[in-house]
Amino acid sequence: MRIATWNINGVKARQGLLLKWLEDVSPDIVCLQEIKSVDEAFPRMEIEALGYNVETFGQKSWNGVAILSKHQFDEVTRGLPGDDGDEQSRLIEGVFSVEGGVVRVCCIYLPNGNPVGTDKFTYKLGWMDRLHSFVEDRLALEEPFILLGDYNIIPAAVDAKNPKQWVGDALFRPESAERWRALTNLGLTDAVRAVTDEPSYTFWDFKTFGWDRDDGIRIDHLLLSPQAADRLNDVIVHREVRGMEKPSDHVPVEGDFSF
Repeated sequence: MRIATWNINGVKARQGLLLKWLEDVSPDIVCLQEIKSVDEAFPRMEIEALGYNVETFGQKSWNGVAILSKHQFDEVTRGLPGDDGDEQSRLIEGVFSVEGGVVRVCCIYLPNGNPVGTDKFTYKLGWMDRLHSFVEDRLALEEPFILLGDYNIIPAAVDAKNPKQWVGDALFRPESAERWRALTNLGLTDAVRAVTDEPSYTFWDFKTFGWDRDDGIRIDHLLLSPQAADRLNDVIVHREVRGMEKPSDHVPVEGDFSF
């Protein structure tokens, strides 16, 4: 089973690229972030025509997440528990039947948090604290669990071409790194780092022409429960997508599993 994450940066703007990539690569499950679309406007019919089931948790103009799957959904969960007043669409989870049981796939769009010193950074840290509690509950199920998406976290210096330029940024702040470590210390495996120690950038900024200079960062991650990590075969970062026409500033990251 091939399971991918991709911050699409607006599904309307990238619809043609998304459909082409789905047709060419044909992953089993794709988690999308920043769809920037309400549920009713999502291109469901076009994606379903390629053999996918579609579940969305949309939001007008920004945020929004979706899961596309060739497998039927057994369960769908929308929203991160712990704050009834949180109106941002940033988490959707699907449960799928596989041989011998189920696999639980959770798609997240973690807050950016900039600028530091504002409510946006406070919200990011609070969201990560709530995510920690959520993951604790999921790990207690002892199921294959894949938590993937745009984390807006640079885990280490190797994950940035120029780490010094990110010092002080919410993506690289000590408070963010501390919560990342706490999350992985629950027993989650960073899928990319399980297969390579090499830089594996997933984002190149439009504004600074980062792609032209390969000035990238790794902020799109797959974190795996022990039961999922045991089934991991490989990870592919689809860098080539960044060079296509009308790309997102992120590229798909795909895990290959023996489910």
